[in-house]
Parts: sequence; C-alpha cells; structure tokens
Amino acid sequence: MTRQGFRAFFAAAAAQLELPGFGSAEPAAATESTGGRDGPPGADGVRSSLDADLTGPSDRIGRARRPVTIHPPASPAHPDAVVFRHPQAGREIQLGHALVAYEFRRVRRRSIGMVVTADGLSVRAPRWVGVGEIESALREKAAWIRAKLVEQHERARRQAASRMEWRDGSHLPFLGETVILVLDPRTTGAVLDAAEGLAQGQIDGVARRTLHVGLPHTAEPAQIRDVVQAWLQRQARRVFEERCSIYAPRLGVQWRRLALSSAQTRWGSASADGSIRLNWRLIHFALPTIDYVVAHELAHLREMNHSPRFWDVVRSVIPDVETARGTLRSDLLPALD
Repeated sequence: MTRQGFRAFFAAAAAQLELPGFGSAEPAAATESTGGRDGPPGADGVRSSLDADLTGPSDRIGRARRPVTIHPPASPAHPDAVVFRHPQAGREIQLGHALVAYEFRRVRRRSIGMVVTADGLSVRAPRWVGVGEIESALREKAAWIRAKLVEQHERARRQAASRMEWRDGSHLPFLGETVILVLDPRTTGAVLDAAEGLAQGQIDGVARRTLHVGLPHTAEPAQIRDVVQAWLQRQARRVFEERCSIYAPRLGVQWRRLALSSAQTRWGSASADGSIRLNWRLIHFALPTIDYVVAHELAHLREMNHSPRFWDVVRSVIPDVETARGTLRSDLLPALD
C-alpha cells in the first residue's frame, strides 16, 4: 500500500468519527456511576460496541488497553487497502478500502453484536444466524466499524506519544496545569513551588510550576515515579475531600467515606451507604472537571441510577455537564508506567 493511499484512507475515515444516530447524550443506566462512557481515556483507550439485532443498532462506549494492530495487506482487494487484524481473527471481510480480519464467536444471544476494542473488531452472533446475514450486517455498519478502528489507531498513537519519562525536567499535568519535575536532593519528599521568572497566570503550553522531588539526579526512573505518584495520591485525597465537603451540602446528601481508586475503567462510584470512590488520576484535571465527577457520585446518594431525575440533580450544581464529560472523553492523560 502506498503512503499516499494510507493517508487518504485515514483522512476519509477520520471525517466519519462522529456518526449521527450512534451514542446518546447520557451514560447508560447503572447502579454505579461514571464508568463506561466516562472511564479514564488516557489510561486505557476506548471500547465501542454496537448491537445489530434485527430491530436496530445502538452504540455503547467502554474501555480497552492495547493498540489496534494494523498490518500491511497480504492480498488486498483494493490497491490502497489497509488491514486491521484482531489477534484472534478467524474471519475477514472487505469493508471499502479496509480489509478487516475479525474475531468471531457463536454465543447465546438474540442479536449480532459488534465490538471495536484496542485489539480490533469482535463479532458475536446467535447460532441460528447465517454467515451471509452476519456479513450483510457488517457491510451495513462498515463506516462505523472503519471509523472506530481508525479512532483506536489514532488514540494508540497519541497514547504512545504521551508516555511519561521519569527524569529531571519532565512535564506532568496537575489540576489542569503543567508542572515541571525538578530533582532536588535538598527537598524531603515532593514540594510544589511556583516556577521562578514567570509572570502570574498560566501561559498556554508553558509550565509555570515546579515539583521539587527529593532525589539525586542519579535516581532511577522507578524511584522518581514512586515518589511523584505518592505525592499525587496525597493531593488527590486532599482535593477530593475538600470538593466532597463543598458539594454534599448543596446536594443535600452526606458522604461517610472516601476511597481512592486505581480502576482502569471507571472514574468513580458511589454506594448507598454513603461511600464514595474516586479515581486518583482525576487530580490531573482542572477543578471544574473534578467537580463534575464529585457531584456525579454524590448525586447517586439521592438517585442510584442515571435517570433524567438523576441528571437534574447533577445539573443543579454543575450546569455545564457536557463540557466536563467531553474533557473526560477527549483529554489523554500521560501513561505513567
């Protein structure tokens, strides 16, 4: 495949990433909160699924971990074709300029299910549905499938570029600002300071704060990571407790316990006993985004669902829900490991 053909394919597919008729304005109903659609985008990518049962499609978002595998085509039906191959692929189909090798399983269900994860396309179908009908469903949703595969590939590329280098001078997001790591053996633990020589206020793309880490310049990356992550988690607990204490009275609820989470697929959860769990990596975001997740979880202490009434509760304290949710979906956090 020529480089020009490969670029043309990705340009065409990228324009179809936002397909009308798929997805919804709010997360699917659940007893726990901000998982699925609002899971950590930077931590582990996106998982998109579509049920093509015989009544119509729906789109759900979840999470995945590994990058989509893209291979040069072995025997493409089109000279400019690109191949997306699932590691457990057992079948393949030509969808426009894309040859898609997909995982296929027969399962006990009433519909044809299509899921695009970081591995590629997986298809599930009832035993009574023929291969021709399955392939017809795939061709019908070809634009959606290609778009999601390209989206996964692009996300994997961005995630690889965002991998954190644990060394003196590295940058790290903290409360929506860029912080510079400074190895300083005179410091105990980690201490956040305003950077010298910079005017007050954040200059776009320019870090104005430094995190002094009490380690020598010869420190191993794992040592730096451990100290910085421990500091981030302490800051997360401090900030989250403060925000819970602000929003709980406004919502007329009481929270009894706050726990930090490292979940790969969920920003937070709430239990009927007043326990709140928040992903510590929220500390990378600015306060308006953190406040949305805090309010979302606290609102579950009044409405343990995602009904319209629940969203009315959230919007009573966070009117601009859509902006915060968009940030959680689009912003890519650094890969820390």
